[in-house]
Amino acid sequence: MSDTVARFRRLLWRSVVGRRQWSVAKQVFLLQVALVVLLVLSGVLALVLQSQRDTQTEAKRRSVAVAETFSHSPGVLQALATPDPSKVLQPLTETARKAAGVDFIVVMDTHGIRYTHPMPSRIGRRFVGNIGPPLAGRVYTESVQGPLGHEMQATAPIEDAHGKVTALVAAGLKVRNVTSQVDRQVPIILTTGAGALVVSTGGTALVGRRLRRQTHSLAPDEMTRMYEHHDTVLHSVREGVLIVGDDGRLLLVNDEGRRLLRLPPDAEGRHLSELPGLDPETVELLASGRETTDEVLFAGERLLAVSQRPTEHGGAPGSTVVTLRDTTELQALSGRAEVAREQLKLLYDAGLGVGTSLDVRRTAEELARIAVPRFADYVTVDLDDGVLHGEEPAPTAATLRRIAVHGIRDDHPLYEKDRLIDFKPSTPQARGYGTGRSELVPDLAAATGWRAQDPQRTEEILDFGIQCLVSVPIRARGVVLGIANFYRAKRDPFDEEDLTLADELVARAAVSVDNARRYAREHTLAVTLQRSLLPRALPEQSALEAAYRYLPAQSGVSGDWFDVIPLSGSRVALVVGDVVGHGLHAAATMGRLRTAVHNFSTLDLPPDELLSHLDDLVGRIDQDENPEEATGAIVGATCLYAIYDPVTRRCAMARAGHLAPALVHPDGSVTYPELPGGPPLGLGGMPFQTAELELAEGTQLVLYTDGLIEDRHRDLDEGMELLRRALAGHPDRSPDASCAAVLEELLPEGPKDDVALLVARTRALTSEQVAQWDVPADPAAVAGLRRAVSQRLGEWGLDEPAFAMELVLSELVTNAIRYGSEPIRLRLIRDRTLICEVADGSNTSPHLRYAAATDEGGRGLFLVQQMTERWGTRYSPQGKVIWAETALRDAPGP
Repeated sequence: MSDTVARFRRLLWRSVVGRRQWSVAKQVFLLQVALVVLLVLSGVLALVLQSQRDTQTEAKRRSVAVAETFSHSPGVLQALATPDPSKVLQPLTETARKAAGVDFIVVMDTHGIRYTHPMPSRIGRRFVGNIGPPLAGRVYTESVQGPLGHEMQATAPIEDAHGKVTALVAAGLKVRNVTSQVDRQVPIILTTGAGALVVSTGGTALVGRRLRRQTHSLAPDEMTRMYEHHDTVLHSVREGVLIVGDDGRLLLVNDEGRRLLRLPPDAEGRHLSELPGLDPETVELLASGRETTDEVLFAGERLLAVSQRPTEHGGAPGSTVVTLRDTTELQALSGRAEVAREQLKLLYDAGLGVGTSLDVRRTAEELARIAVPRFADYVTVDLDDGVLHGEEPAPTAATLRRIAVHGIRDDHPLYEKDRLIDFKPSTPQARGYGTGRSELVPDLAAATGWRAQDPQRTEEILDFGIQCLVSVPIRARGVVLGIANFYRAKRDPFDEEDLTLADELVARAAVSVDNARRYAREHTLAVTLQRSLLPRALPEQSALEAAYRYLPAQSGVSGDWFDVIPLSGSRVALVVGDVVGHGLHAAATMGRLRTAVHNFSTLDLPPDELLSHLDDLVGRIDQDENPEEATGAIVGATCLYAIYDPVTRRCAMARAGHLAPALVHPDGSVTYPELPGGPPLGLGGMPFQTAELELAEGTQLVLYTDGLIEDRHRDLDEGMELLRRALAGHPDRSPDASCAAVLEELLPEGPKDDVALLVARTRALTSEQVAQWDVPADPAAVAGLRRAVSQRLGEWGLDEPAFAMELVLSELVTNAIRYGSEPIRLRLIRDRTLICEVADGSNTSPHLRYAAATDEGGRGLFLVQQMTERWGTRYSPQGKVIWAETALRDAPGP
């Protein structure tokens, strides 16, 4: 439309101001001259091309004739048969070349090696051209870039009497010699063309002069067309067109311009300032003559886009052409489109910014923040209190907790965060929660049901300036989880379109809230299960002072575990392990392994044997796993098992793919002992090895899982060095303080993976708490041994259990003498219990049985069981140890 109007402007201006233009006669004259020039040039070009083609054809014909003539010349075959063909043929070819008027004649063998050439230095080199067709017996012409330059050549075969091709001959001319003949013909052709052009131009001038005299430089059809265009612009074009003179007078205005500016019928010819209905701003713009493009101009209730340009060359000096477009409706549509665009942008941003984590509170905060101030001035999010703990929401809005509040100001009177709210049934929140449909309250001052919730606070809200409310239920998967409230203050109230936008905005956030709720429920269940499988407290024992920390991962539970297990002889087992994988399946597998460690430890197995049994168990777990029902594939587990003996201060350790422990020595130094590294549990096929260390009293054993030191931002060595620095220099720090310091140093922001940390400070039993005797293999020695034991118990102040212990050791020593082998040793340990240990060199194990009334023996172990708290057998590389424990009334503390 704008292009059409521009053409109309030019035609109108020419018709009004009488701009000079070429007449029809003049245009016909120029067209005829151009046509004559084109015809002459076409003829010249055709003659040049014809001459060039004829010359090239002649050059090819001459080259073929010379080549064929020379190939049949007498004496050529005889010359080729001589030992030096070049000596004979070179003079012949040069004589023939000059006589024939060609630039070269070259004779060559069937391999293209030249015998002759106008340039003797080229003799003996390969011919430049295609020799395939001549070797087949045909004459071949071509254009090549040869030694003489760009050449036109013909190659012919030289045949013997039997028709066999014995050699080739090529003759030709240089292209520039061919074109030079054409160049000599061009001046003649151009002279002829120029003459024709002069004659034609003269005739055209005579015709144009006669036509100009007859039409007076303007044809009748042009006058008719001009009037039609003029009438179209004035009456039909739906765009205002004005022409304003340099003196500010209105020279021309069409019907649309008259309507838009409300001009009177006699407006043309008058000064703009004299026209009624034009305000001073409009007069100033139209009379200025400056260039503008779509400048906004208010004309009454209309919004006009004004474009203004000076007239083209040849028009009235200083005149301008003005076009006017009514953009009132377009502006309104643009405003609505801009609002829709902003709404779509808000929904898009909400899709990206709400629900970035599986945390209910954070998701609600994201919803509140993204809506302020783009959609509302204040936003509150109230969720059912059970949703925060992963539970199903209540059916009514009686237990909603406000978990997110955000607004353009912080001093608002809305309910504060974390408040438990009981919305009354008359409030929009309660109605929306019950029905699952959004509630629009355009005027809060008139909403009596809302004001009944808290009359004093609602008055404060109204006085604060909050005027309207949209309450949207947070609904996901058919369940209402809470309410999102949007408030506006001192701006346009919410309407139905805003209600739809609020529904869409909350619907996107509701799924994220429900996902976070479900995750919280599953995470709580998993953590509860995992903590129920871990030790609730460390057992009482005297060998170690221990403390621990267990931190579940932020993203879910894992299979890390630890344990402190009292063993016979005041010994203590320390265990730490990590099941591969995450989730409930890993936690359940961890519980099975921890139970298995407890069971195996009651057998008093060495660390390497215990890990071997665990390895078999993990392998069976993997084999028994049903792939269709399994929630996670358990590939294996790592474990470190250590046994500390406070009597000997020896610590036996073995590990299965686990990290080595750290030792904090009494001088404050930290080392990582060299332990044999076995494969992880479940892989099978490799034995485990036990290493024994002698630890000074007060040494701290630090056992941990990989979540403590490994991280995506640091490697294993860096993590172990950080652990070393956190432990070094603090030999007197308590195990509990060491746990806190290590976590503060290595995990200041919380763990990404489960972390199990166990710190144990070693203790040692003094020589006053241990008594031992070598026992000869003689039953008569039992009586003396009983007296020695009774005396030592008296020294310890244990007269009350002395009788029972004498009977127990008599039975155990007698069995060792009768059924065992030397060496036989007896050891008493006074700890929290009184422990009696009898060791011998055999591996035979006594068994408890019920003796018949007629049996003479078999009642000894039954007597031991009745008179002690517990008893058992453990094996060693030197044999076995049978032990029994008796409780003490006043047991010593650790």
